[in-house]
Amino acid sequence: MQISTSRKVEDYLRIVYEIVEAKGYARIRDISGALGVKPSTVVEMMKKLHEQGFVVYEKYGGVTLTSRGKEIAGVVKRRHDTFKKFLEILLVPEDAAIKDAHILEHQLDPRTILQFTRFVEFITQAMETDHPVFIKRWIEEFRKYCERT
Repeated sequence: MQISTSRKVEDYLRIVYEIVEAKGYARIRDISGALGVKPSTVVEMMKKLHEQGFVVYEKYGGVTLTSRGKEIAGVVKRRHDTFKKFLEILLVPEDAAIKDAHILEHQLDPRTILQFTRFVEFITQAMETDHPVFIKRWIEEFRKYCERT
């Protein structure tokens, strides 16, 4: 089932997902801090997401995702993690990889995202095999190339 959501909604759901995964629940100030927005802005969005069936939100209480919210947040998080890993393979510094993964997770065609996912899985699996020599050598040669240029 494909649910159409805005970039902003996806961002909020992913952040709530990550906080809940880490702490078991999310508070308004946790979400506010993670997104760099005012708590009042988060409260308004949580009300909207609650009305849309994505979160369970009670005033002065924690925020949790509904099954529908978890589904969307999980997809967005997997996209984000795929792009972050891809950028790390390319030796992009972590702070830039996080920022750029956030941009890419919302901008690309689903077919392109699928190919990125396949590529990252291929590289990751190859690194974990008994003979990852080719991939490790390729990454090391790429690192040397980057240092020279």
